[in-house]
Amino acid sequence: MKYQIRHVTRYDYASPVSQCYNRAHLLPRDTDTQTCLHTRVRIAPLPATAQQRVDYFGNSTYHFALEDPHTSLTIDVESEIEVLERPKFNAFDLDLGVTCAEARNLIRRGRTEEILLAKEYLLDSPMVRCSEELAEYARALFVDDRPLLSAARELTSKIFNEFTYDPEFTTVATPIGEVMEHKRGVCQDFAHLAIGCLRSLGYPARYVSGYLETLPPPGQEKLVGSDASHAWFALFSPTEGWFEFDPTNDNMPTEQHITTAWGRDYSDVTPLRGVIFDGGKTQKLHVAVDVTRIPE
Repeated sequence: MKYQIRHVTRYDYASPVSQCYNRAHLLPRDTDTQTCLHTRVRIAPLPATAQQRVDYFGNSTYHFALEDPHTSLTIDVESEIEVLERPKFNAFDLDLGVTCAEARNLIRRGRTEEILLAKEYLLDSPMVRCSEELAEYARALFVDDRPLLSAARELTSKIFNEFTYDPEFTTVATPIGEVMEHKRGVCQDFAHLAIGCLRSLGYPARYVSGYLETLPPPGQEKLVGSDASHAWFALFSPTEGWFEFDPTNDNMPTEQHITTAWGRDYSDVTPLRGVIFDGGKTQKLHVAVDVTRIPE
């Protein structure tokens, strides 16, 4: 299956920006289940320098700088992705494999390269801090003799059922504690919550950013620019590798989930991060995303 993804970001500033230096996580990465066939990046005004790099986590990043005054900035990224069909897991499939107690023991004592690299995702990160509150929220699911993946799938459902999706409640900087208190948030918040619960119990977990193909109601045309970025989480099993879960939609990602980047939390994979000089006190941001399936 192939997709064309277009992600357009535009900033309008109250006064001219004299210079800006930016890093974008907008180029989908290659994974075991997807290949980025082509990417085109257009920036207006034209940047003085631009370079594609690979970051610490293996994500494709785009670094660029504008050194002439400008009152607006547009980053237009268009990618073509080929996605392989992912395995479909049912409850029985996940009710097998390493148990929660076995997983904790293997992670604690393991010295293989894969386990040592995964241990990094046990540590606190800028937006996810381990706590007893987070551990307690999920502890009853992760009993010693239960298969780890089965417990993670139930945690995904628990968050889906107990929290309300509310894009008006949180911002990119809302702490997990507020999300827990009010039981509201968006995909970023739910991914952070799950990651915090898992790390607090001793299981490595990472943040995954990307896109989700959405379909319009029957009989209606899909609106241009109506899609959005999405986020979910991945859990490391020391005997089976990484498995992804989407608490916003109460499922495990399929070929309709397209990965852009992963890291410890959102702060590692922000779509655009940078420094601007001048620009006034206010700026307007407009984002439009299209995820289009390419007919075979």
